[in-house]
Amino acid sequence: MLDGADGIVVVAEADDGAALPAVLDAHPLDVVLMDLRMPRVDGIAATREVRRRRDAPAVVVLTTFDTREEVEGALHAGAVGYLLKDAPPARIAEAVRAAALGEPVLSPQVARRLMTSAADAGAARSTARAALGRLTARGREVALEIGRGASNADVGARLHLSVPTVKAYVSSVLAKLGVENRTQVALLVHEAAEEPPS
Repeated sequence: MLDGADGIVVVAEADDGAALPAVLDAHPLDVVLMDLRMPRVDGIAATREVRRRRDAPAVVVLTTFDTREEVEGALHAGAVGYLLKDAPPARIAEAVRAAALGEPVLSPQVARRLMTSAADAGAARSTARAALGRLTARGREVALEIGRGASNADVGARLHLSVPTVKAYVSSVLAKLGVENRTQVALLVHEAAEEPPS
């Protein structure tokens, strides 16, 4: 399909991500069209390796899988495009040409999934921030320290509080947030995307 596309020359193929370094060493490439599910080295790991190279080619993922984890994993690894295999051949060729110019390319289904994911993350962040907003200033500091994984002794040392006082604050934080344990407090802090002061 791509061999016959205007302006595109297929110079190499690899059946697994493990074979990709040798292909890249042997051929100068502008674009790698990457599958995700491969026997030994998957497409996300392979994309990460490609993008670490000097003068790395652009990577466009072409796959049948579009879960949030796979889409976000590929994009975080450095892919500039993500297409599903049911895309028309002309669209795939167009995506390869666009990627060679450094332009991002997403299939409509993937773009919708990312937008929904971003909206869901925004709602979760707002909810978590509202929950943390119910705490006193000191309770919030304790919650943020819990979010970074600090023990009661560590919290006490950082905030200049005795361990019994920290325990009292932790109990109060759990009650006000309506959660049962420190892990749930840490999850709320993570969802709120807030950081304790360093």
